[in-house]
Amino acid sequence: MQAAPWFLVLNGKSAGDEAVRDAVAQLRGQGQPLQVRVTWEAGDAERYVLEAIAALAPVVIAGGGDGTLSEVAEAMAHTGLDATQLPELALLPLGTANDFATAAGISDEPLAALQLPAQTPARTIDLLRIDGDGTVHWCANLASGGFGTEVTVETHDGLKKMLGGLAYVITGISRLGRIEPIRARIHGEGFQWEGGFIALGIGNGRQAGGGQVLCPDALLDDGLLDLTIVPELSGEVMPTLSTLFSEGKHAALEQVAERVHLRELWIEAEQLMTLNLDGEPLQARHFHIQCVAARVRMHLPLETPLLSG
Repeated sequence: MQAAPWFLVLNGKSAGDEAVRDAVAQLRGQGQPLQVRVTWEAGDAERYVLEAIAALAPVVIAGGGDGTLSEVAEAMAHTGLDATQLPELALLPLGTANDFATAAGISDEPLAALQLPAQTPARTIDLLRIDGDGTVHWCANLASGGFGTEVTVETHDGLKKMLGGLAYVITGISRLGRIEPIRARIHGEGFQWEGGFIALGIGNGRQAGGGQVLCPDALLDDGLLDLTIVPELSGEVMPTLSTLFSEGKHAALEQVAERVHLRELWIEAEQLMTLNLDGEPLQARHFHIQCVAARVRMHLPLETPLLSG
């Protein structure tokens, strides 16, 4: 009897990628059954995940960028099944910046990424659950607000296509002189902060927006979210800010940021603010963000720095 196939949930933008087509053909030629499903509109990823579960697929591969990964992970979380009842998750990085894959050390070579589930055991990882004024989303990598969010949202698709992650840096530099801080109260167990911030990172993973390392110590399996707040800055430290967003230096972050590890946190903003959930903007004034431990199982490189132990 033939083994149940893996499922590749492929972002429609990459459907014509010849390297992906070749890698799929090679994997099948090596004896691994693989079903490919292409997303076209909202809801497709969830429908394909449910199809994979019904087919007893052992592995579902998200083919795309950080947004596609979160979309597939969210679809798994929405089933209500626990991690042991769900297919294992993997990633074929095909996005502009591939922040999650870069931090995790997942190869951007399609065949190598597709082969990873056969080469490494799946490990349980956490997910972020974000409730914004009653609207609930899930996030696999990082939720960001303030300057970093505006850079990501404002970066033109054409520029991203031409320049990749560098497009975010160029857009960020162009905005340095017109940053408006967002005023909010942020609190969690044993932690309270209130004031104006220009950047906010809530990490399951470590970076977003084309290499902005906002949560440099985040781990995917510690049951904690990593919170980084960059408060509004004086003109004297703007060069530090430039270094932070263009190069992602840990040292620059330490100079200006408030950082803490929490299981959950609340944000109360004075006006509507946007959180970017791996490319998906969510607007609200009140957010409740939880780290849901061991929510899915995922195949990652053995030497990835994103796992404890």
